[in-house]
Amino acid sequence: MGKKVDTAKAGPKAKKGGKAPKAAVVKVVDKAAVPAKKAKMSRKEYDRELGKLHVELVKLQEWVKLKGLKVCVIFEGRDGAGKGGTIKAITERVSPRVFRVIALPAPTEREKSQMYAQRYLPHLPAAGEVVIFDRSWYNRAGVERVMGFCSEEAAQGFLNVVPLFEQLMVKSGIILLKYWLEVSPEEQTRRLASRIDDGRKIWKLSPMDLKSYDRWDDYTRARDDMFKATDSSWAPWFVARSEDKKRVRLNVISHLLKQVPYKAPPPMKVKLPKRKIGKYKAAEYPFKYVPERF
Repeated sequence: MGKKVDTAKAGPKAKKGGKAPKAAVVKVVDKAAVPAKKAKMSRKEYDRELGKLHVELVKLQEWVKLKGLKVCVIFEGRDGAGKGGTIKAITERVSPRVFRVIALPAPTEREKSQMYAQRYLPHLPAAGEVVIFDRSWYNRAGVERVMGFCSEEAAQGFLNVVPLFEQLMVKSGIILLKYWLEVSPEEQTRRLASRIDDGRKIWKLSPMDLKSYDRWDDYTRARDDMFKATDSSWAPWFVARSEDKKRVRLNVISHLLKQVPYKAPPPMKVKLPKRKIGKYKAAEYPFKYVPERF
């Protein structure tokens, strides 16, 4: 397993002239400081806690709409770290018109010729939106760099520029949250292997996953370089341990709710109006009903 990064302290402040921050200090976390493995959480307990958080996410949604907030949430991590499941847990009970999930495919030939960040810009949030990126512009610091889809010069250039790009986002009023889901090699192997014979998950196992599987150390090195260069005071990285899928989802949602100040909007007094039924007789149309197999 790679070195764990202490991101508790915010990154360095920008120097005069708006230059990118210096590399953040990466500290090796002693194994003794890593929390002991907790007992498996029951589905009943998980559903109960998730239900409470869903209520708060709806309150957050209404506050974002009311105040015209712009929230951008980035999820990064290795293959099988649990990004998709965490995002699904966040968006399960909120409006897709407010919480938009962006998961871009591989760039087209035209997009490859554009300025790198260009294809991400149209997806940034407008007032009253929460945009969640399932992988983001940080592809250049991760998979593109490790798998040789970009030059080392392009990767280093990205790492130098992205803190300034994110500073512009924050100055424009965007609340930017960056999450890295950290998973062990053993747990990653278990999750990837479980996809092979599961018809519901086989689509998650791409050829790129297989090519990336034996590049653990390369991805660890790329992750560490990314943290050093982009863990800024205005856009820090938050690392969530993802060994337990249920716990990481609850932990991330709880943390997210604390990062966006919100209040419960005034309660809506809803009363169903009276309606009149029976003035119109339905036509005798030969409807093609779905067979009731269940």
